[in-house]
Amino acid sequence: MTGTEPGSAAHVLELVAAGTARSRADLVRELGLAASTVSARVQELVDAGLLTESGEGASRGGRRPRLLRVPDGGTVALAADLGSHHIRTGAVGLTGTGYDIDECAFDLTAGPEPAVGLLAERLTALAARQRAAGRAVCGVGVGFPGPVDPASGRIIAPSRMPGWHLYELRDRLADRTGLPVLVDNDANVLALGEHRATHPDLRHLVVVKAGRGIGSGVISHGRLYRGARGCAGDISHVRMDAAAERPCSCGNIGCLETVASGAAIAAALRERGIGAESTTDILRLVEDGEPHATTLVRQAGRHIGAVLGVVVNFFNPQAVVLGGALSAAEPLVAAVRGVLYERCLPMATSELSIVAASRGPDAGLLGAGHAALRELATEGGLPVLPAARR
Repeated sequence: MTGTEPGSAAHVLELVAAGTARSRADLVRELGLAASTVSARVQELVDAGLLTESGEGASRGGRRPRLLRVPDGGTVALAADLGSHHIRTGAVGLTGTGYDIDECAFDLTAGPEPAVGLLAERLTALAARQRAAGRAVCGVGVGFPGPVDPASGRIIAPSRMPGWHLYELRDRLADRTGLPVLVDNDANVLALGEHRATHPDLRHLVVVKAGRGIGSGVISHGRLYRGARGCAGDISHVRMDAAAERPCSCGNIGCLETVASGAAIAAALRERGIGAESTTDILRLVEDGEPHATTLVRQAGRHIGAVLGVVVNFFNPQAVVLGGALSAAEPLVAAVRGVLYERCLPMATSELSIVAASRGPDAGLLGAGHAALRELATEGGLPVLPAARR
């Protein structure tokens, strides 16, 4: 049994942390397991210091239940959200609280060894600060801006990143930090972060990351859906007529990324003699009312919406959440919304929420930490807090 399977200790911890269950009786109803099995899972978590049980809740006809709570600040996962040109790190608690969040500029295209060296150095220092604050560190969660094999933690053929193909990021980083490491695609951890923090009551979501590149993560039945090999939700290389014969970094032509990514928009602006090197530059131009930038961003939104229209009709999610740096551009969000309402079945959009992500640059970081925390009940066992050892 893995730590994320229904009924596992990690699943119990997740239900309590999200507020879905507040007592053992709630867990029995939610999981459909025997009360004795639920009690064993709860006791395991209480003994490890990951849950507390105190106070009394409302009675449903019998004895008033004791309330379960996740003690904030006891156990944390270290988290890193990597972008093509930055490394963002922090620690994430069981209730979703972030600690010591920091970001530095770094070019991942320089190759894996310099990046892993810097990342290991920052994570090691971060771990020391957490322990000094009395927090137990259970491991590391990393979001990487490219395809990841979740089983091996290796990077698979990332666009525009020479030297990273088949790089064993999970194992190399674990060796350098001395901690267990979980690695996933950055859009997947963004989806986890937004779902956990903002939409925990929804069961089916598509979360798009629109920044320098484009990706998306899928939440199905309340859980991250990776597909057979971990590439579910990769919309960036869907071919579309508007992209014509434009060559893509993946080796194909006419991919969505060639006309709708931040990199594509910046390149188109430079062709017009307008200085734009990053998504920050694009957003500044849109805020200043620069007409070419506004038009290109709106067109990008329509292209993304055209691809998402197929996804919405096929998957029928409750919400489409637009994240990443470009989601701060209202013309892009409005264009995506307009195309989805125009092209999707009325039944698919009648109750569909189409919104910008709410957690900003921290969403991916929080999702990476949450992903690591969900692995607490794997073979490595549950970390015991200092208070629980006494």
